[in-house]
Amino acid sequence: MKETKLFKQDIAIQAILYIIQKMGGTCDIHKCHKILYFADNEHLSKYGRSITGDAYVRMDFGPVPTCIYDLFKAVRGDSYFASQVDDVRRDYFHFVNNKDMVAVAKPDMSYLSGSDVEMLDKYIAKLKDKSFNSVSEVSHGYAWLHTAQNEVISVRDRLTEMGDTDEYIKFIEEQMHAEEAVM
Repeated sequence: MKETKLFKQDIAIQAILYIIQKMGGTCDIHKCHKILYFADNEHLSKYGRSITGDAYVRMDFGPVPTCIYDLFKAVRGDSYFASQVDDVRRDYFHFVNNKDMVAVAKPDMSYLSGSDVEMLDKYIAKLKDKSFNSVSEVSHGYAWLHTAQNEVISVRDRLTEMGDTDEYIKFIEEQMHAEEAVM
């Protein structure tokens, strides 16, 4: 899976903690992935930047954030790199089984902007009470359908799904390429 230079690990971890807290103290990986996917997409469309900066890959049950999923696997202990995950990350959350996370810490809200929280809240509310199958189904939109299995979903397709114009999409793509170039 392709990692992105734009991934903001510290913000992503705080967003995950925020989601877990808002979900009542526990959240499954699948629902967390989809909340982040939709929140990232709408934030990118509305405010010109992604919350987490992660790239999303088309998987059977919907888009999956590549860096976040790698982090989850490492914390869970089922990754080649599990022994390299520092205890600080395990101090944020842990898994009670292969799919359900529990927060060990509260989110540090200084990492999340008001607009980040706005989008996270919107998609937590939309997906919180949906079943696994319903969450999967709703995530199988234009971007997912126009991407090959196990491939990164393009920003272009994600923003097209949000209803953005070609001109705006080109602007966002240029901004992201410029940001990657300086990193």
